Amino acid sequence: MEAAEPQGQEADVPLSLRLFGHLAVQRGSKAFDLPPSRKVRALLGYLAVAPRPVSRSRLSDLLGDLPNDPRGELRWCLSKLRGIVDEPGRRRVLSREDLVWLDLSDCTVDALRIEAAMGPASHDLALEQLREVCDLFSGDFLEGLDLGRSPQLDHWLGMQRRRYRNCQESLLNRLIERLPEDPAALRPYAERWAQLSPLEEEAQFLLLKTLLASGQRREAEEHFAAVVRLFQAQDLESESLTQRWRDLRRGQRQTKAAPVQFELDHPGRSDRLQLAIPPPEAIPDPTRRASLAVMPFAHSALGEATRRLAQGLTHDIIVRLAKLRSMFVIARGSVFGLAEQGLSPAEAAERLGVDYFTSGLLTQSGDRLEVTVELVETRSGHILWSEEFDLKQEQTFLLLEEIGERIVAALANQVEAAERNRAILKAPSSLNAWEAYHCGLWHMYRFTQKDNQKAHDYFRQAVETDPTFARAYAGLSFTHWQNAFQRWADPKRESNLAYKMAGHSVMVDEHDPAAHLAMGRALWLLSRPEDAVIELERSVALSPNLALGHYALSFVQSQAGDPLAAIASSDHSRSLSPFDPLLFGMLGTRAIAHMRLGQFEEAAQWSLRAAARPNAHILILAIAAYCLALTGREEEGRAFTAVVRQTLPNFRVEDFLSRFRFAPDAEALFREGAKRLDFER
Repeated sequence: MEAAEPQGQEADVPLSLRLFGHLAVQRGSKAFDLPPSRKVRALLGYLAVAPRPVSRSRLSDLLGDLPNDPRGELRWCLSKLRGIVDEPGRRRVLSREDLVWLDLSDCTVDALRIEAAMGPASHDLALEQLREVCDLFSGDFLEGLDLGRSPQLDHWLGMQRRRYRNCQESLLNRLIERLPEDPAALRPYAERWAQLSPLEEEAQFLLLKTLLASGQRREAEEHFAAVVRLFQAQDLESESLTQRWRDLRRGQRQTKAAPVQFELDHPGRSDRLQLAIPPPEAIPDPTRRASLAVMPFAHSALGEATRRLAQGLTHDIIVRLAKLRSMFVIARGSVFGLAEQGLSPAEAAERLGVDYFTSGLLTQSGDRLEVTVELVETRSGHILWSEEFDLKQEQTFLLLEEIGERIVAALANQVEAAERNRAILKAPSSLNAWEAYHCGLWHMYRFTQKDNQKAHDYFRQAVETDPTFARAYAGLSFTHWQNAFQRWADPKRESNLAYKMAGHSVMVDEHDPAAHLAMGRALWLLSRPEDAVIELERSVALSPNLALGHYALSFVQSQAGDPLAAIASSDHSRSLSPFDPLLFGMLGTRAIAHMRLGQFEEAAQWSLRAAARPNAHILILAIAAYCLALTGREEEGRAFTAVVRQTLPNFRVEDFLSRFRFAPDAEALFREGAKRLDFER
């Protein structure tokens, strides 16, 4: 139905149909209010681009999920369609016998204009005409119009969208070839090409060059870092793009007065852009990350099965590390290619220019398979970590699962520790984003109010240096989480800030498991445990090797969820990271879970192990005190309460309970423990 009936000359204005983006119909300046029926809108889109009349049976099948009278349903949809496109004295919905079609000969349809531009006369289009056609792509074809219950329609939509994306890329390439030597004119179309084909190296490199040519060096740096992360997440090689980017930057730094020249490297274009960008004395790299190459595991020459197992383990480790998104991981093709050239792991690592490399060996002895793996710092050659695994031959499936998980978690933790130790020795003013982030981690894991503030400052420095650094936002979220949980600042305000920073982290990189971990913690603070579990499960789904993700699940489940699931998550987090800075929390959540199960002796033992950790805070000591009291060991419990009150003289059970989100059964047990210790007031 029309929003307003056209009057006067407006009645003679042909219809305009927009099929890209959300479907829209307009006559002159009057827009139509389309009916809410998705079937009617789908029918309009289908008939608008159909090259020939369509049978009624085909249309009935296309709409899907029709009642017992599919022809009657189709007639209803066509009647609604006539109310949209027909005009007094001019019928556009036409039919003959079993066939239906639209007469849009005097109408403007964006999709049909694009079809014409792709035809034989397309090369005769003037530059402005080509630009206008490219600008018709205002969104996806019939965006948001999937019916969900019509496989035939979804299949057709998928085919059309793929075809029109190819059309758009072809038209953009043609336009870019003909645009003048002006970075400002090139940039919007370079951005669209990169958005349309994010995994196309030429598209990304063209955008990087136009950003630099426009004088937007910071944006170019940020975009390069984001592209490399994208390529790695898709297990694609980024070395070629990285080298071209380095060459481009090197050319900038080497030229002070003369303009920098570079070719656009675009098919059909041989001209050059002239850049006159005086480079600074030194350009820091704010987006640097630690880089790691996993070299193909060597193997004994005892058969094809062992060789395939070695290759499979190497591939599995590369994929799992890439999912952590905490460092740059060299793609599989590069490391296997260098190995085939006969280079040693150390030589290959130097060739790749990585900070660290890992290598391994599989050997077979009788019915047993042994795996040896080590992590090496490339520059110094120092072995940072090594481990040996021994398993029976029939357990080879576990090699790619349990052993692979342990190797990946150990590599990630060791690299993070090495980067942390290196960063903390540098002057704060000289830190890049990566180094500032690791300085923040060093202070964060000390779990004091003073160090938490220092961690916050370093994380803030990291995101100011590199706004695309999702983990730095996650770190900021955790410092606010600590402020709220420990009551070092206003809990409500800090909870909201924890949620806000987690939101920034997810927005920057929704595939980073640490971002969803931060969001899960923040949602728990906001008393939304069900939503928290969803985010935390998303975190471990993105990276099953993220120990802190499993710990956070244990933390939430131990208080008000499934205590058996909490125990399993606690154990898994510790198996992935047995020396984690948050080990006291992993042990403490298991103690709470045992308490809720009525297993007080087990709860006491696990709480004592948690309290023995050197960085355990007073809430862990309070858990130990309550668990000991429930086993009848009040004197031992009072020793812990005395330590707690040395730090917080007025601390009582209400202060403890207010920090958590305990189910009623758990809260009653802690109150009973406090009563036995005279720790209620």
